[in-house]
Amino acid sequence: MDQIDATLIRLLRENARLSVSALAGACGVSRGTVQNRIDRLLRDGLIQGFTIRQSAAATPGVVRAVTMLEVGGGKLPQVVRALRGLPEVAELHTTNGRWDLVVDLAAESLAAFDAVLRRIRLIDGITNSETSLKLSDKV
Repeated sequence: MDQIDATLIRLLRENARLSVSALAGACGVSRGTVQNRIDRLLRDGLIQGFTIRQSAAATPGVVRAVTMLEVGGGKLPQVVRALRGLPEVAELHTTNGRWDLVVDLAAESLAAFDAVLRRIRLIDGITNSETSLKLSDKV
């Protein structure tokens, strides 16, 4: 991956709807070069897809939270599989330090959030957790 690839990825992260022409202009290369590079980045798995990011304002009433999980007994793969099966899990990351996993949650209501948090805490292998509600994205 070179500087042009890095620039393409940065631009697409900022706005995945940019045209190939706009990307080519921003990178100072031809449209064909951009298309070939995007095709290669997709083929090599460096880009896994194109998506949008919604603001919290676009989904009012949704309860968002970050949950940190400690996993014991070598059960990380089983815990990850169980978490990936929950529709409220928006993102899942391994991490270092005290916690083994960081989970971004999004639930339709406080009752739904409470229910998913209870389900998570019952997953075999989770030994400790800490959850923080996301109150505002306007910081």
